[in-house]
Amino acid sequence: MIRKTLFLLLGSLFLMTETFAGELQIIDKPILWSDVREQLIREYAATHYNLNQIDIIPKAVVVHWTASSTWESAYNHFYHEARADGTLNVASHFLVSRDGKIYRLTPETALNRHIIGYNWCAIGIENVGGVNGVEDLTDAQLEANVELIKYLHKKYATISYVFGHYQQDAARSSGLYIENVPNYRSEKIDPGYIFMTALKNRLQDEGLIFYDN
Repeated sequence: MIRKTLFLLLGSLFLMTETFAGELQIIDKPILWSDVREQLIREYAATHYNLNQIDIIPKAVVVHWTASSTWESAYNHFYHEARADGTLNVASHFLVSRDGKIYRLTPETALNRHIIGYNWCAIGIENVGGVNGVEDLTDAQLEANVELIKYLHKKYATISYVFGHYQQDAARSSGLYIENVPNYRSEKIDPGYIFMTALKNRLQDEGLIFYDN
């Protein structure tokens, strides 16, 4: 709680930019974080995974698109703690704008609701685009994802897998999939075959496990 509170307070004062070797920049722009969000996380983890946790040990990185045209609209969608039904709102750890800016929305080891079956162990990256299912993610977003995944893999030795949201079924072979709610699933196409193929090709020497399209 102390770590997340500090993250929220600093981010509320100004946008923090963290720069790493290789010119990777991460801009901290926290979504709303409170005891309410933490309680909703615990409820989600208990219901779907039979786990008591608000943090994760990252084992996978999951790549998404927002199906919206601006990072601001996606950020506003993720910002609030609860959905209309009172359960934990969807959110992701990172949001990448069309021009390749990387926004960190939550602590990297927070449990976020972004992919059924894997939230207990997966870091999520949302990329702005994919409106009406069009595969239109940019070269700048590709470069940002490549560098961000390299950074995460170096920081968290526990990460072994990278997959797109649409590869959620293929990723079950990892043994990471857990879901206690019967028939709870969704069909996804993000972030598209083109983007994931390019990402796999660019990261083929990183020792990460990808899935065939």
